[in-house]
Amino acid sequence: MSARNPGLDLDLEWVSKVRVNTQAVLKRAQQVQGRKVAKKQWQAAWLLKAVTCIDLTTLAGDDTPSNVHRLCMKAIQPIRRDHLKSIDMHDKGITTAAVCVYPSRVADAAKALKAANSDLPVASVATGFPAGQTHLETRLDEVRLAVADGASEIDIVINRTLALTGQWEALYDEIRQFRQACGEAHMKTILAVGELANFTNVYKASLVAMMAGSDFIKTSTGKESVNATYPVAIVMVRAIRDYFLQTGHKVGFKPAGGIRTAAESVVWLTLMKEELGDEWLSPHLFRLGASSLLADIERQIYHHVTGRYPAYQEFPMA
Repeated sequence: MSARNPGLDLDLEWVSKVRVNTQAVLKRAQQVQGRKVAKKQWQAAWLLKAVTCIDLTTLAGDDTPSNVHRLCMKAIQPIRRDHLKSIDMHDKGITTAAVCVYPSRVADAAKALKAANSDLPVASVATGFPAGQTHLETRLDEVRLAVADGASEIDIVINRTLALTGQWEALYDEIRQFRQACGEAHMKTILAVGELANFTNVYKASLVAMMAGSDFIKTSTGKESVNATYPVAIVMVRAIRDYFLQTGHKVGFKPAGGIRTAAESVVWLTLMKEELGDEWLSPHLFRLGASSLLADIERQIYHHVTGRYPAYQEFPMA
């Protein structure tokens, strides 16, 4: 991971000045989506880059130690070795960026990765995910327990009520406490953008989360009715850019929820490259929160190598 964002004192004057030009954001989002997609070996290179930025995720009520173990093995070897070998990428250490699970499954994931001699990080959602409506002390305990069980990244959810009612000081204080509870673990702050009503709130919440010391800001839990969209992403990455220009601190970005196709992953990478530059095209500063995306990327790599598409059942994580 790159140098952490230490945060700064809450600057309410900066927050209050925020105005987002909705039409300009929507126009820019259309431009990004309209880009021509790379073909052949260039497409394969972009897709492998996307794989290395995936937080391979399972957040289901029926998660068990065995399916968490399976997820971890998939994260360690996300693309078939023979396919990687045929494009001379078999010795490049291609894994996903992390595995992401519920707090109660962190110990299972840490155990599976340790047994496989892997240093892949375990990310845990916490703080009353997905609604964030439990008592503050309970949410803080959840962070501490996940870290104690072996999580080195914590995906927290903000209290949307505070953002919707403009209680920015209270939101800042809560996130600051979560950051403290994380200790050495990196903190990704989920804004749940589908529940923030408008772009100005999204930008303000992004800013406050970064001032409070977030290492990443993340669009969604994946459980809201609206998740990662390109317009919202543009608002968030521009907040990241403004924060960097103002403070010199780099904050990462994680879109999550509803990202399912290989083509979409390339659009996300393109957006990062154009808005924030090549430095953000790495798992230190960019993550894709996804569970089914990897299967489609595998299909495209399979096609690139063999010239035909496989059936979905040919992949263990389909």
